[in-house]
Order: sequence, then C-alpha cells, then structure tokens
Amino acid sequence: QLQASGGGLVQTGGSLRLSCAASGRTFSRYLMGWFRQAPGKERMFVATSSWSGGSIFYVDSVKGRFTISRDNAKNTVYLQMDSLKPEDTAVYYCAAGGSYYNGNYYPGYWGQGTLVTVSS
Repeated sequence: QLQASGGGLVQTGGSLRLSCAASGRTFSRYLMGWFRQAPGKERMFVATSSWSGGSIFYVDSVKGRFTISRDNAKNTVYLQMDSLKPEDTAVYYCAAGGSYYNGNYYPGYWGQGTLVTVSS
C-alpha cells in the first residue's frame, strides 16, 4: 500500500512537500515516483527516482522547481514542490516498482492521490 499526503492549497510561488509512505512491502530496491492528473486531463508522469537516487528523471515542466527524494529506511518517497504555478494544480499520485524508459515511467503499484491546488 502506498499512502500519499501533504497536498493542500497554496498561492502561486509557494511550496509544498508531498510524502508517500509504503507499507506491506519494501520498495527500497525499486523505482518510486510521482504522477499528476489535472482536471479534465490524463494522468501524466512527473518524476521518478531509482532506489539509490542515482537516476532521477523529471518531466520538463517541473525541472528546476520540483525535487524528488527518498528515504529507503522509511520506505518513503518525497516530492518537494517550489515556485508553484496554477498549472501545477492536480491530484498527485505516488507510484512504485515497474520501469522507466523512453521518457516515461511505467509503475507496478499505485497509491491514492493527494490534491494540490495552486491559487493565482
């Protein structure tokens, strides 16, 4: 089970930190990452990190503003979101396992979402 938290309402330019804690199994040796789904749009890849943090990928629209990190001892992945924009408004989903190729992440496990709303 993947439990995401940390969403909320923030003004443009603000910051939020999302957390996703895994339980029931360990993902310390697997990819973990984040997706988001804006209203009326398809779910899209945001960021992913290898188990060591040595391979990290972001969608272009969040590069330089979002930072993914993980604490394998806590079986948790984080998404630090800075300089937030209204277009970042979405439900954010954490994910684990699977693989990353051709610029996209194909997870094996999904968590529930947490809503991030950025007001203008």
